[in-house]
Amino acid sequence: MPLLTGARLATMIGPERYGLIPDGALAIEGQRIAWAGPAAALPERLRGEAATDLGGRLVTPALIDCHTHLIAGGHRAREFEMRLEGASYEAIARAGGGILSTVEATRAASEEALIAGALPRLDALIAEGVATVEVKSGYGLDIDTELRMLRAARALAERRDVTVRTTFLGAHAVPPDYDGRPDAYIDEVAIPALRAAHEAGLADAVDGFCEGIAFDTAQIGRVFDAAAALGLPVKLHAEQLSHRGGTELAARYGALSADHVEYATGADTAEMAAAGTVAVLLPGAFYTLRETQAPPVAAFRAKGVPMALATDCNPGSSPLTSLLLAMNMGCTLFRMTPEEALAGVTRHAAAALGLSDRGTLAAGQRADLAVWDVDEPAELAYRIGFNPLHRRIVGGRL
Repeated sequence: MPLLTGARLATMIGPERYGLIPDGALAIEGQRIAWAGPAAALPERLRGEAATDLGGRLVTPALIDCHTHLIAGGHRAREFEMRLEGASYEAIARAGGGILSTVEATRAASEEALIAGALPRLDALIAEGVATVEVKSGYGLDIDTELRMLRAARALAERRDVTVRTTFLGAHAVPPDYDGRPDAYIDEVAIPALRAAHEAGLADAVDGFCEGIAFDTAQIGRVFDAAAALGLPVKLHAEQLSHRGGTELAARYGALSADHVEYATGADTAEMAAAGTVAVLLPGAFYTLRETQAPPVAAFRAKGVPMALATDCNPGSSPLTSLLLAMNMGCTLFRMTPEEALAGVTRHAAAALGLSDRGTLAAGQRADLAVWDVDEPAELAYRIGFNPLHRRIVGGRL
């Protein structure tokens, strides 16, 4: 049974800040944590095990990126220039740019090309201690390409030592061939594609984009009804650019998460708290789009709404492949504390994916760990452009 000693354990549970155990030890059996606690309390049965001394390094749960669009064709660097020249995100989208330009590139890409394009982005996340990543579809907007994206996402876990959770996002935008007919698109493409994805075992959850440039609550509600009939959990891009009632809808359906939520209200936060819905904050998009309306972090904190952080890695609004930088942005842009930021990429990120077996250091949890060359846990959110990862342990493999 592998035994790690000489460790400072940020367990992310318990009364202490970060659940910190200054002189800790952790035992692994198979893919699970068998024991974690103060070294002085190491059970007698473990005292004879061969130990790896970590030299006082910090150990946290491996990081979890719970909202990404890693699978996509092309890039949108020119749109980045256009925004800097004064064009708004909505104006670009309505002119055929934005999500729709990525749709065109994604439809033209083979499955292998989509995998090859995503791997460098995934590798950047893995290099920072990420062991679980969510990947959405949503750049196909036809049945064949949506399924191709999900197959490519599943294939990432075959190419790299990482858990991939796939999310069907067929209700992401209205494609040009359904311009002005969003209801027809939902009925003729999004819901049939969802059913096909479920039948093929390609979807772990269902998402949608509730916004003026995408779909309204009634249209998303039909997708969520189809998801419920299939037994799939839901989550939602909500209140990113305006308040459209998406967060209330998400809470009503018991969604795992409501994501972005810059325009969420006090009433929304109360409903999320009652539903147990996680607020997934995405500072990369806020930063890239130069938004000014920050999510109501103080209200989430006051109501006890769990706050996760993620990269939202995508070609247009958040070309971000650093979860450590997302932590820093969560603190500097949204005024989260470093402890909230670390919880946001471990314990709360796991909850946003419906995963109860990871995100903390405790007996029975999956042994996905990150070992860091830092003095204090706050350094993970404090530094900018610096990666202090010493080693990543996935499924107990040292």
